[in-house]
Amino acid sequence: MRAYAIHAGLLAILLALHFTLPAYHHGNLARVMVLASYAMGYNLLFGYTGLLSLGHALFFAAGMYGMGLGIQHLGLSPAPALLLGLASGAVVSGLLAALALRTSGVAFMIVTLMFAQAGYLTVLYFGEVTRGDEGFVIQQAQRVLWGVDLSAEGNRYIAALLLFGTCLMVSLWLVRSAFGRVLVAIRENEDRVRMLGYDVFAHKLAAMMISGGMAALAGAAYGLLFGYVGATFASVQYSIFPLLWVLLGGAGTVLGPFIGTLFMFYLIDLGSDLTTAYMLIAGVALVLLTLFAPQGVMGEVRRRFWRELP
Repeated sequence: MRAYAIHAGLLAILLALHFTLPAYHHGNLARVMVLASYAMGYNLLFGYTGLLSLGHALFFAAGMYGMGLGIQHLGLSPAPALLLGLASGAVVSGLLAALALRTSGVAFMIVTLMFAQAGYLTVLYFGEVTRGDEGFVIQQAQRVLWGVDLSAEGNRYIAALLLFGTCLMVSLWLVRSAFGRVLVAIRENEDRVRMLGYDVFAHKLAAMMISGGMAALAGAAYGLLFGYVGATFASVQYSIFPLLWVLLGGAGTVLGPFIGTLFMFYLIDLGSDLTTAYMLIAGVALVLLTLFAPQGVMGEVRRRFWRELP
């Protein structure tokens, strides 16, 4: 109950900030919550299962384009478009998992990266439909969900908070369940888990599909809430970002992805005001954090203060 109370407390703070933050930070925090939902999906696969993927942008973009193309070309309303985005990510992650999980270690990283790049090139190749690098805008009239205009600042923030809260509580429940315990055991000693009679492949497949589905839902929500779908979100950059967010915040902790996303977002935002080489600032911060807090922010909190932190 203590763990659930702390995570619910974070949601209460975010709800209170909705009424107090100035417009600029209000919009930024909405973006952070959606991207943190993406990072939580990645953390389930990397932080808890021990599978380092370099292709998660494929799932994020599958959700985004499934939703966006559904609205743009099929004339879907936001609710079925979001479901189409979620289904697209689940199908893509399932197909990729069936192939990639036949490998391990560095080979798994290369296979996921290769398929993600193939997805990115596919978006560019079918530019007449996807609009390629230019992308396309989802009009305000197409972003009304059940009578709620998601382009409005307040509605967008609450929608982002609902998405983040759902992903947060689902992640917390999953990692504390028997299924989550098996995933952690696979991360620590896969051979012993197999010896105990668990189906390791099935657990990895489920973890990858849940992770991909969560990433796809975040991608679909990002496109719908902020009104833009573009190939940038399918690039390798958006496969590296969730890895950095999780490492900074603390891999294998439920709160880590949010802390890492918030930290990196504002570090890049503030650094870009100082220099065009803002990623150099982010790189230096990452190196320093790796040296002095190798387990990430929340990982260090767990190591030093609360060993039961999920």
